[in-house]
Amino acid sequence: MTMILVAAVALVDAQKRVLLARRPPGREMAGLWEFPGGKAGPDETPETALIRELKEELGVTVDAADLRPIAFASHAYAKFHLLMPLYLCRNWQGAPRPREGQELAWVRPGDLEDYPMPPADIPLIPALRAVLET
Repeated sequence: MTMILVAAVALVDAQKRVLLARRPPGREMAGLWEFPGGKAGPDETPETALIRELKEELGVTVDAADLRPIAFASHAYAKFHLLMPLYLCRNWQGAPRPREGQELAWVRPGDLEDYPMPPADIPLIPALRAVLET
């Protein structure tokens, strides 16, 4: 089974809300909410992939020094195995804007379960909450 490396981020604003993106129609798992990010290319680290994806998807600039790894998901989908580190980021330049047809929502950590997510994202919620509550 093919393994795919996807880097994801919890962008956290001053009110401790987390940015979620809703997968647009026509994409696999359309309508589900997820932490922003994307696939790492063959020569990319998770951090460089995340920096690139955030620029492309949301129009924000992130410095690698502001990415703090907090958890990871390892999930077997039917056609591939996903390995997904989740980073926390509180500092970025620019206002997140949907640049690829996705919907965005700033969500309080206690409300994350109200947003249907892909199976790999769900186990990351308790780890994210634990970090935000300290």
